[in-house]
Amino acid sequence: MQDLTTSGATAATVPTQYVTVQGNRIGYRAIGHGAPLVLANRMRGTLDTWDPLFLDTLAKSHTVITFDYPGIGYSDGKLPTDLPVLAMFVREFASALSLERFAMAGWSWGGYVMQTLLVESPDLLTHAILIATDPPGQNELPIQQRFLDRALKPINDAGDDEVLFFEPSSERSRIAARESRERIYARPGVVDRIPSALDDILQYLKAYESFKEDRENRREELAKSQVPILVIGGDRDPSTAAQNWYPLIGRIPRGQLVVLPEAGHGPQHQYPQLSAKYIEQFIALTEA
Repeated sequence: MQDLTTSGATAATVPTQYVTVQGNRIGYRAIGHGAPLVLANRMRGTLDTWDPLFLDTLAKSHTVITFDYPGIGYSDGKLPTDLPVLAMFVREFASALSLERFAMAGWSWGGYVMQTLLVESPDLLTHAILIATDPPGQNELPIQQRFLDRALKPINDAGDDEVLFFEPSSERSRIAARESRERIYARPGVVDRIPSALDDILQYLKAYESFKEDRENRREELAKSQVPILVIGGDRDPSTAAQNWYPLIGRIPRGQLVVLPEAGHGPQHQYPQLSAKYIEQFIALTEA
């Protein structure tokens, strides 16, 4: 793997770099040193919306690579609605960075992309970390309306963040929400690149619907995967309930599930250091 990082850079200071993938100029950032860990983002997430403390903690033991999908954030092009196309994009993005095999984490919608890649290209991933995301197919607990009401707003304020990614009934969670938002929005211009147009949001939702339909039966393929899989969820996630993994996790040969307390759809932002340490130890102590 080529050296992708800028010496001494942190999540707050790292410059955006660019690489051409499928004819599009794709924005990415890389910090830290060590084995590569690629992060796939949530719906409407950009390079700027990861919690810097989470990334910096991961970067103590890994080269952490974040990227924007085509047409999102710092990247040119148009967001595909076909998950296999997105999985191929990730494969070609990794190839452009000379990554042969790597660990990968997918948050929420990014978890759909990563699970598709995991099933279609299992040779590529050493470890898979699924953060606040559903397994393929029909699940018992659906997205709650209170989440959708805020997820589709063009711009989200601090109160929206508490509902979307934390647990507003918990004082500890509300404090964590404020602290995380302060870290994220310390970088200028975060809101400017968050997708807000209805067409962009519909692109995400089309991909989600195909994942939920699971015509390719990826749910069963995931249950056969020999790649070590760690699922991290919040116990009060209003979007992708951690409980949706209960019927499946025991069937995955190398699957593990961690459920964090008083946490919503952004457990790694509520518990940035703890989540990063779980991931670090999972990769270090689980044979690829």
